[in-house]
This record gives sequence, structure tokens and C-alpha cells, in this order.
Amino acid sequence: MGFYYFDYTYFLFVVPALLISIYAQFCVSTAFNKYSQVRNRAAMSGRNAAEMVLRMNNVPVIPMNHIRGSMNDHFDPRSNTINLSDPVCEQTTVTAVCVAAHEAGHAVQYATKYGPMFIRSALVPITQISSMAAWPLVIIGLILPVQYSFVVDLGIILYGVALLFSIVTLPVEFNASRRAMTALSDSGLFTQDELAGAKKVLRAAAMTYVAATLSALLNLLRIILIASDRRR
Repeated sequence: MGFYYFDYTYFLFVVPALLISIYAQFCVSTAFNKYSQVRNRAAMSGRNAAEMVLRMNNVPVIPMNHIRGSMNDHFDPRSNTINLSDPVCEQTTVTAVCVAAHEAGHAVQYATKYGPMFIRSALVPITQISSMAAWPLVIIGLILPVQYSFVVDLGIILYGVALLFSIVTLPVEFNASRRAMTALSDSGLFTQDELAGAKKVLRAAAMTYVAATLSALLNLLRIILIASDRRR
């Protein structure tokens, strides 16, 4: 098959995965940048939008932290806090509102004990270990004589755990976006154009998780194919 990094599987699996990721990042950057220039009619900030989503879901308002940076907004279940970045926290753009509302959707999931979210949280420590160990084990196993192919198999199993984490992440992210859009729509504070913009932003953001899952799947298939060819 030739040297590992220059075989045909690179073009069969890695290149498509890379193109998918680039396209997803392009979509999210385009949508975020466009609607970061559009102020919402209600002059609602990201912080206010997150608080509104919580109230509309009968969830007590939790601490909102203003953090430095951009596109690093997140809900932290360990401290039960929503962390909003500079372009989101106090800004009144469509992007700021839907990003903050999405993170509040995660807070609602946590408060209502949404199953997939807790499954994902349980997988985090396992995934952190498996993600670091998978590729080294695969590479070492491919270097070792074929009788040590079980090392490659172990790497494949660990990489499969990382893929499982990505798969479980999908319903968590889509559900948070759905909760956000429902609250924004039901509030009656936003125009149809603003809601349409929010959908585009959230859809683009969701594409990054889909792309990550597809990329992980393609890489796993590549490893399996290489291991199978090596055994022949």
C-alpha cells in the first residue's frame, strides 16, 4: 500500500473530510459575519436573550459570565453557568441573540435532565483519553509486525469511542437550537426577517457538528481499510 500518509486512502477519505470541514466553516463564518451586522428590532442583547429563553422554559435564571474571545460561547454544566463572548454577551445583533439563546437551550436541557446531554457528559472523560491514544496506537500498530495487529484494533476501538461522542453530540446541539428558535419565535419580539436570519446562523453552526461527525466516520473507515489491507 506504500507509506501510510501517501496511500490512496488519503484521497479517498481524508480529502473529502477536509473539504466537508472547510465548507462547514465557510458557511458558519459567512452566516455569523452577515448577521453580526444586523441589529434586532427589540434591541435585545445576547445576555437578555439567554435569560428570556430560560424564563420561557420555566428554568430559574443562572449566572451569565462575560468571557473574552470570539465564538467560544458555551454552557458549563459543572458550574451551571452560561458563558458568553465579547461579540455576544452585550451585543444586540441577530447573531448574538441566537448564539446566546442556543447556549440557554443547553441550560434548559441540563435543568430538564435531557438524556442525550447527560450521555455526552458521561462520555467526555472517556473521549478525552481515547482521542489522545487512538492515533498513536494505530500508528504504532502499523509499524509493528503484523502479529501485533491487535494494537491497531485497540486504536480503532478508541477512535470509535470518539466517533460515538460526535454522534451523541448531534441531537444535543440540534435540540438546543430548536429550543432557542421556539423561544425566539414565541416571544413575538423579533421580525420574520430576524427569525429567518437566526435560523440560518443556527443551521450553519449545526453544520460544523455534522461535518465533524462525517470527518470522524471517514477517518475511522480509513483506519479500518488500512488495517484490513495490511492483514491480507
